[in-house]
Amino acid sequence: MAGFLIKRFLQAIFVVLCVTLLVAYAIRLTGDPALMLSQGAGSVTEDDLARIRTGLGLDRPFYVQYLEFLGGLFTLDFGRSFLGGTPVNQLIGRALPATLALALASLVVSIVISIPLGIASATRQGRWPGQVIRVLSLVGLSFPNFWLAIMLVLVFSISLQWLPPSGMEGWQSFLMPALTMGIILTATNVRLVRTAMLETLKQQYVTVARAKGLSERVVLYKHALRNCAIPLITYLGIQFGGLLGGIVVVERVFNWPGLGTLAFQAVADRDYPVLQGVIVVLSMLIVLVNLIVDIAYGLVDPRIRTE
Repeated sequence: MAGFLIKRFLQAIFVVLCVTLLVAYAIRLTGDPALMLSQGAGSVTEDDLARIRTGLGLDRPFYVQYLEFLGGLFTLDFGRSFLGGTPVNQLIGRALPATLALALASLVVSIVISIPLGIASATRQGRWPGQVIRVLSLVGLSFPNFWLAIMLVLVFSISLQWLPPSGMEGWQSFLMPALTMGIILTATNVRLVRTAMLETLKQQYVTVARAKGLSERVVLYKHALRNCAIPLITYLGIQFGGLLGGIVVVERVFNWPGLGTLAFQAVADRDYPVLQGVIVVLSMLIVLVNLIVDIAYGLVDPRIRTE
């Protein structure tokens, strides 16, 4: 296990370095932060722009700026925002809990809905309940997340006035964003659980468990579900990583104060330090989630732990 963890750690370092290099180079192709900062200041000369670039450290070669950024990573110092000079650590520290909370809530919603529906679809294959679940999962896959988010706002916030339309104030504000992402994830997870369960139910140990007189609920949820959990764990890990990086649209619709909103604003403002810091944190979290998934394999399937 120690060798495995060291190997994964070295891979994580390589991934983070590649991601930071690509992001640091790509964001500098989006425009000049000096022009953004000088907007609204009236007539600005080239000398004024040069002084702004010097103050921000943008007059130095790219490799010098990048190496300075890497040096700050060892102390988790991502520098200061170009707008206002606020430390990037503080901005990320305020936004990260909101994104993690929303991603976890969305994943929980998906798991709670998809596992029972997937098992029901597999055990009722060929009957109308199974067909209805399959059709609903296909419908869910066709929904763009921004459209579903807007529809939920129109129904529950504007028409019924049951839930707040935006912001993060109380548990009620979690319902619509988590439900939006949860429904999209559920549409895929139901089909994944159904396929894995259909294959597992054909195994001999399931027949033996039923022959022992165990209840159908114990057979399905204790024996069959655990043995078909490997593909589900894999995909849930991928989904959680995708949620962390791909929740920008939902955060914007609901004005959610998370990393997605922070990164979106940083791109618009050409705020290099903020965007680089957000990308590094997200990449580290995704690598960490993948490591946890790999370890979870061994906990679920002893054969993998032996290997």
